[in-house]
Amino acid sequence: MGLTEETCRTLVQTAAEARKNAHAPYSGFDVGAAVLTEDGTTYSGCNVEVSNYSEGCCAERVATFKAISAGHRRLVACAVVAEMAEDPCGPCGACRQVLRDFGPDMDVVLGTPSGEVLSVDPLKELFPMSFGPEHVLASIRARHGKG
Repeated sequence: MGLTEETCRTLVQTAAEARKNAHAPYSGFDVGAAVLTEDGTTYSGCNVEVSNYSEGCCAERVATFKAISAGHRRLVACAVVAEMAEDPCGPCGACRQVLRDFGPDMDVVLGTPSGEVLSVDPLKELFPMSFGPEHVLASIRARHGKG
């Protein structure tokens, strides 16, 4: 995607700031995320846990849903910040799917709570052979003879 170093740093810093608002009383695993829309707007989010674990939401999806609810449909980048002892923390599978639907060509920037950029990778490398909206539409067209 060609993100500048400055853009990567800004996204990681925004994600690190959002991480401070994480609500993770059960896991203690605070995560922050920031997504960049194609018009340059940034939205942040943090993970939110609830007592029924499966009903919480990851930071990446919170940030994405904020962007979508504000009228954006295309994302170009997502930064994720969590405190890890060794390797950086990438998006979970569910988040990769949501990111894929709104930014198949996006870059994923992984960073630290102190704002350090650890890596920048194309989502396509983190989520190879993914399934997206175009596959659903092709299936619908094929079923209705409009293939």
